[in-house]
Amino acid sequence: MYRIRFQLYALLVGIAAAGVLRVGGIKIYTPDEVEAVNGTDVRLKCTFQSTHTIVPKMVSVSWNFRPLSKGQEESVFYYHDKPYLPLEGRFRKRVSWAGDIMGGDASIMLREVKFTYNGTFSCQVKNPPDVHGNAGEVRLRVVATASYSEIAILAAAVGGGILLMLIFVCIIAGIRACLKRRKERDLTQPRRERKDPTLCHPARALHLYVKEEEIEIDSSDGMISEPSTKDPSSSSEEEKSSDECDNDDD
Repeated sequence: MYRIRFQLYALLVGIAAAGVLRVGGIKIYTPDEVEAVNGTDVRLKCTFQSTHTIVPKMVSVSWNFRPLSKGQEESVFYYHDKPYLPLEGRFRKRVSWAGDIMGGDASIMLREVKFTYNGTFSCQVKNPPDVHGNAGEVRLRVVATASYSEIAILAAAVGGGILLMLIFVCIIAGIRACLKRRKERDLTQPRRERKDPTLCHPARALHLYVKEEEIEIDSSDGMISEPSTKDPSSSSEEEKSSDECDNDDD
């Protein structure tokens, strides 16, 4: 009786564990559609998230191709510890590894795509014990020329870069021209010497000097005093000289 109950309990636990593993399986992300011009290289992006720790030697990546026309599914690329390139088929020497396992990236690069590459590419990643999950699918469209939207975006990006460069060059040229003009103006403009307004020609400043014989010493207190009498002519000459100094300063 107890053995039957234990077996039933173990069975229920196993079913529950299987359900948890399926629900919490590995998640794979790819774009819905990618467009590439005939003869160019294109990167098929595939990223993944695992509920378990990523062990590079345990992770495996499989890329397969399903053409638009009726045809059998074809292996494109396989990775397990190292990339394994196809030895035959339409993708021989046309595919390379462009991912990073530790970074959750399982992308590949297709070189010189052809119109025969039109179809659906599927990406499958396994990280044991996390092996459940749907494969990511991306549809590749190979066209003769780039679409208008892509050309417009590219032209806008290139034009914007050129415009910013021209603005930067104009700003630099304007600054240099301004500095050059300022330097030339400083070299050509004469320097003005400021004159002391208290100075005048020595010949017109005779009134600033006092003759020794005009100084009188008062014998009473020993103080120096001005002479008691002045020559009227000398006074007029002093006033005239002072006026001439003032006119000279003006």
